[in-house]
Amino acid sequence: MKPSLNHQAQAALLFLLGATVLHAGLTDLHLRYVKAGLRPLLLLSGAVLIATAAATVRYAWRRGPHPGESHREPRVSWLLTLPLLALILVAPPALGSYSATHTGTALREPLGYPELPERGPLRLGVGEYAARAVYDQGRHLRDRPIGITGFVALDGTGAPYLVRMGLNCCAADAQPVKIALTGAIPPVLRPDTWLEVTGRYTPRRTKDPVNGGPVPYFEVTHAEPVPVPQDPYDEAWSG
Repeated sequence: MKPSLNHQAQAALLFLLGATVLHAGLTDLHLRYVKAGLRPLLLLSGAVLIATAAATVRYAWRRGPHPGESHREPRVSWLLTLPLLALILVAPPALGSYSATHTGTALREPLGYPELPERGPLRLGVGEYAARAVYDQGRHLRDRPIGITGFVALDGTGAPYLVRMGLNCCAADAQPVKIALTGAIPPVLRPDTWLEVTGRYTPRRTKDPVNGGPVPYFEVTHAEPVPVPQDPYDEAWSG
């Protein structure tokens, strides 16, 4: 016996939700919402939702219509599928300079520091450079060429920062870590432009204008625009 529209809608919504979660987990779309380490849980959740949709349809076919059940449920319920389709078709932009300039730096002292190569240039994240510069007094950064990638943010005075938003879990808890730039800075900087900067450590410090948190400087010797990285967020750096 054919299941009611109510059960069809329930099953369809569960299936679409599961398919959306699977789609996000199988592509880079999930990186706009959660940190990369949660990908297996997304895939598992999507599979469970699709299995639940199938079980709902199977149960409805076996049960048949209930004597008191109406077959004229409002078809407007199908509009609930639109937000799910939007998640697939329209990827939200990553949080950028607006959030960074309205939120204080989330830099905190790590429990320890990973070993660094003894020689050659260093490739560091914004969070790692900032933590080593502030809390380790740049002990292992001095006299080393350093490369860092992040996006540009300008404070109310036009002072430039290189920023990366860090995630503890998902985009909803994203907070910025900032590096103030000095040296050979490009004459024209646009907020949200991604830059790869090379340069060196400097002991100079400043305070975040939002929360007074510590912000280290980085002396730039070269800067060039780069594409937005595949994963625009950093996991919150704690060493």
